[in-house]
Amino acid sequence: MTKTLFVLLSLVMTVMHGQQDNAKDAFLEKWNNSRDYLIAIAEAMPEDKYFYAPTEREMNFGAQLLHMRGNMLWLGNTYFSSKAFDRKSLSQNIPLGKQEIINALRKSFDEVYRLVDKTPLEELKTTVSFFAGPKSKLQILNLLQDHLTHHRGQVVVYLNLNNIVPPDYSGW
Repeated sequence: MTKTLFVLLSLVMTVMHGQQDNAKDAFLEKWNNSRDYLIAIAEAMPEDKYFYAPTEREMNFGAQLLHMRGNMLWLGNTYFSSKAFDRKSLSQNIPLGKQEIINALRKSFDEVYRLVDKTPLEELKTTVSFFAGPKSKLQILNLLQDHLTHHRGQVVVYLNLNNIVPPDYSGW
């Protein structure tokens, strides 16, 4: 009985050790996984299909990736940096071509990671002004991930519509 209890307790502690202790660490781990998954998706699409859009009213594949990048930079810099962010800067020096877009995505993911990582955990409770009403910084983190997931789902469909097998999903 004692041996069984020890094994069970060891198993529970091992599982608990693998879990994150707070929302920021959980976000950062998920953020890195999201980066790797989106980059794999971006790499899977041939460059000549970066202008593919299923319908006229939808953004093409490359534009979807740049939209995700822009949202990351806007939310990350606006709510987790002390410097002012000019959204108009997103329309300047737009990356063109598959590799430039992928490099810009990596850089944006890394920038958001650094900004969030240096944010004190207590600060996630801070309420900020947002166009949809007051939100906590934790809610902004959730929005960052949710927006990325929304558009990433769209580009996975773009791959499928072009008979390209999407990379295996990588969750947590």
